[in-house]
Amino acid sequence: MDKKLDEIEFTIFDTETTGLDAASGDRIVEIAAVRFKDGQRLDTFQALVNPDRPICEAAFQVNKITPEMLIDAPRIKEVLPGFLKFIQGSCLCSYNAGFDLEFLNNELKLSSMPELEGIVVVDVLKMSRRLLPGLERYALCFVAESLGITTKQIHRAFSDVELTLGVFNKLNEMLYEKGIKDFKNFSNLFSINAHLLESMNSKKISEIQEAIDLNVRLHIRYISSSGEISERDVIPKEIKQEYGRSYLLARCCQKNKERIFRIDGILHLEIV
Repeated sequence: MDKKLDEIEFTIFDTETTGLDAASGDRIVEIAAVRFKDGQRLDTFQALVNPDRPICEAAFQVNKITPEMLIDAPRIKEVLPGFLKFIQGSCLCSYNAGFDLEFLNNELKLSSMPELEGIVVVDVLKMSRRLLPGLERYALCFVAESLGITTKQIHRAFSDVELTLGVFNKLNEMLYEKGIKDFKNFSNLFSINAHLLESMNSKKISEIQEAIDLNVRLHIRYISSSGEISERDVIPKEIKQEYGRSYLLARCCQKNKERIFRIDGILHLEIV
């Protein structure tokens, strides 16, 4: 977890499905991925999947995958072992990762295989919203265009992986410019692993509470909702919980007024 981003192997993946609701029986019809490290591609993965059910008209209008294309395709149970081996040991990324992860875990369950565990899952949509505040829309094609990427989105798994990779690389450059180069802060900001985020925030809350009890100042490095990085000394007053998030109420020594900081936006803190 203390590694630098350029030391981490990432896998961006995408799925195409028969519809939008895995819980109602929709299935994966295509899955693709690219694995890379420090901007260098390591390998690719791509497979059509026979879902043993029709693709709904709305899904077909998006991905244009026909029943004829899937007749000779393997079932998901044959595809999953190779995909799991492909992503092993990497940080898994997707655009709107909750959607793809739900379908992937549903297919694992239907194949009598355990859901994904012990792997960090990052949402590139979450990255986009944090680093590109104020966009009119956050659809993948719109975000890509805002970053100067001209590739057209055609809604097939591998092409969407390619587009997401382009967006990821652009956003990663922005992180480097802001001085965020470590995997720990990257995961804290953009992962969707509930247990991982809870553990990280609990550790910060514990350190903040210690400073409150000792009545001492904290030096914090913070990324705001607008994506700006700042460093400041604060006198911590209280930890607050609101709408499922944790916040630090503190007096900013530089501006001599009370401020509220999201705990998950605190990149570094130390007692001074």
